[in-house]
Amino acid sequence: MQLLNDGWQFAKGEPGEFVPVSVPHDWLIGDTNNLYKDDIGWYKRDLDASHVKNGQHLFIRFDGVYMNSTLFVNDKEVGQWKYGYTSFEFEITDFINKDSINTLVLKVVHQAPNSRWYTGAGIYRDVFLIIKNACHFVSDGIYITTRKVDGQWSYEVNVEVETEGRPYQVRHTLLERDDEIVEWDVEHPKLYTLRSELSVNDEITDTIDTRFGFRTIEFTTDRGFFLNGRHVKLNGVCLHHDLGGLGAAVYPDAIRRQLAIFRKMGVNAIRAAHNPPASVFNDIADEMGFLVMSEIFDVWKRPKTKHDYANFFEEWAEKDMASWIRRDRNHPSIIMWSVGNEVYDTHADAESGKVTMTYLMELVKKHDPHGHAPATLCSNYMPWENTQKCADVIKLIGYNYAEPLYEKHHAAHPDWIIYGSETCSTVQSRGIYHFPLSKSILADDDLQCSALGNSSTSWGAKNVETCIQADADKPFSLGQFIWAGQDYLGEPTPYHTKNTYLGHVDTAGFPKDSFYLFKAAWTDYRKAPFVHLYPYWDFSEGQIIDVRVCSNAPQVELFVNEESQGIVPLDHDKIVADWQIKYRTGTLRAVAYDGNGEQIATQSRTSFGDAVKLQLENEIIGELIFTTITALDLQGNPVDNANCRVQVSVENGTLLALDNGDATDYDQYQTNSRRLFSGKLLAIVKRVGRRAPVVRALLDQREVPIRKIELSMDGYHVSAKTFPEHATYSDLYWRVTDSAGIDSQLATIVVAEDGQTATIKPRGDGEVFVRCSPKNGGNHFAFISMITLEIQGLGKPFMNPYEFISAGLYNASQWQ
Repeated sequence: MQLLNDGWQFAKGEPGEFVPVSVPHDWLIGDTNNLYKDDIGWYKRDLDASHVKNGQHLFIRFDGVYMNSTLFVNDKEVGQWKYGYTSFEFEITDFINKDSINTLVLKVVHQAPNSRWYTGAGIYRDVFLIIKNACHFVSDGIYITTRKVDGQWSYEVNVEVETEGRPYQVRHTLLERDDEIVEWDVEHPKLYTLRSELSVNDEITDTIDTRFGFRTIEFTTDRGFFLNGRHVKLNGVCLHHDLGGLGAAVYPDAIRRQLAIFRKMGVNAIRAAHNPPASVFNDIADEMGFLVMSEIFDVWKRPKTKHDYANFFEEWAEKDMASWIRRDRNHPSIIMWSVGNEVYDTHADAESGKVTMTYLMELVKKHDPHGHAPATLCSNYMPWENTQKCADVIKLIGYNYAEPLYEKHHAAHPDWIIYGSETCSTVQSRGIYHFPLSKSILADDDLQCSALGNSSTSWGAKNVETCIQADADKPFSLGQFIWAGQDYLGEPTPYHTKNTYLGHVDTAGFPKDSFYLFKAAWTDYRKAPFVHLYPYWDFSEGQIIDVRVCSNAPQVELFVNEESQGIVPLDHDKIVADWQIKYRTGTLRAVAYDGNGEQIATQSRTSFGDAVKLQLENEIIGELIFTTITALDLQGNPVDNANCRVQVSVENGTLLALDNGDATDYDQYQTNSRRLFSGKLLAIVKRVGRRAPVVRALLDQREVPIRKIELSMDGYHVSAKTFPEHATYSDLYWRVTDSAGIDSQLATIVVAEDGQTATIKPRGDGEVFVRCSPKNGGNHFAFISMITLEIQGLGKPFMNPYEFISAGLYNASQWQ
């Protein structure tokens, strides 16, 4: 089997003007303004088959094409494949000419909407060419089962062969010659290679090497999950398949970086949501020691969008189930086969839902008869009877956002194995803070979500802390998979922007503050102590700032300009300490202590000035270089709210993408100019040739956005000072609101002609929030600067019933 990723050409619409492309390829990611555009893609490649011997068979294998594809060889249709997430293979022996160059053409039809998220389009995974002798192993026909009996490991191999009816022998050899078997584990993911040789008439006609691991898994109803007899809590994340600025195109080195980031967070499990991942993803999970729940469908027969898989389920589900299980059933990382996510079929009709689910469970059993992993179902319909009836059949059941049901259902159904297949769903934008922490604010003028921990969805957890606690207190729960590990394109709740806010790592791979809350709960300070302090330290003088410190250590202390604000103990029930501090220029410093009071970690946040230079840090993973570009001030301090435009150039490499993680930024990924977001930008570069790529970045002085507005107050008069002083934009927009960002009934605001000052006109007693924002050339507020004002001496205000009144201002308790 050899890679066939090179030599492809691509055309859109009509198969006319073809241009060279690099496969894996996602044609939609090239235009951020048309990520869901309907189109037809054509891929063409020449193939020289002169080396194929008489009697040999030629196959072409696609690990994934999104979606609805048809293969032609020399203008003749070979076959079709509908689903975009399963592998497929066609034999093309009878379609090729050995004496001339052959032409491969793959037609791909993309119709939207076909999912609830961004899918990409095209040959987005690897392509392989396979030459087999007449007598050969059937593709994906080697199935390895490991067993441990009385402390001794053994393995059994089932094979499928094609020998045209001739007698044959199969020999299996374990290539590693260890004195004793080493188990595959999340901490020590030992892999072995089994060499299988097929012989006919004493001649080896086919050889296949298969990687696998020796491990046992056990799912219990009352004690959780066990790996090799050891209890392991599933500290998991759900991941969609896109890779931010790279789109859906699969880059193994980007996957390695992604999983390495989550390893630092304390993650040990991945839910591939809501589709089978690329084959190489499972290879990397095997190597790095991640447990994987692989999932096949987001829909069954009842659709969620017009062009989704429900159109193909009846005819294609059996083929896709076979492709899914057979390809991946030897991976030690895979511990569950999820046959569906939030499928409406189980909710609408229990009987037909059970029939479909049982059918899928039987297909799992057919292709994984020895139980490498059990079948499971993930559902948000667990509060209702119909899906509970289906759960009573499958027994291993994942709850989406239903942690309050765990205890009740565990008592009522002691034979169910319960876990959180989808939890959390808090929303947060990296480096964006909407004060105060005590006020839950889902949406605001800047189209961002607060990273403080006060932005939650209606269906998700109140905050990260309650999400962690809800699972930690349930010993019978296997664990949880939080939604989502990383921001992904699409589903931008609560706005209509480019990508989601639900991740704890942004699309560029930069951790958000919530990342460190999970790290505090899921890592051990005795192995890797840390402390995380947020937010950054650059606000208006006197503004009340919620300061948070999280750590995996037993206690933390906060210093403001070296004045201690006190020591706070942390434990299983409390992973973050909170203070309210009046902003003043200087330095915050957080210190973590062990149980003996010894300092084991520290972090500081220092007030900073305008960005004057850039710091570049390169992370080299295989053929990719991930360059983090950070803005610094004159003293070398990170400028954590910098939004400067940066020009990037590359020598000895190809700039694949610039990504800043900002859901509101529609600048193209495939460009050499982009703004920083919260002080950072990622450049992804592919090596070309042997020489190391050189990445350069310069601040672009042609566009200088406002990064900060410092507000000062004199009585009821408010002044704004913008930074940098030489900013390209000068327009400012003012509001006076309550803590939730709703126009206040306590005061009105009069803005001066130059827009740089405003006067508050009080109407009643209470606290108001004076806001000032720029647009920086965009069509929405770029950020929110805010200062509070306490109005006294006017008495209680009343609302005018003949004017519009926001529902958010009405609280019945005020009128009792």
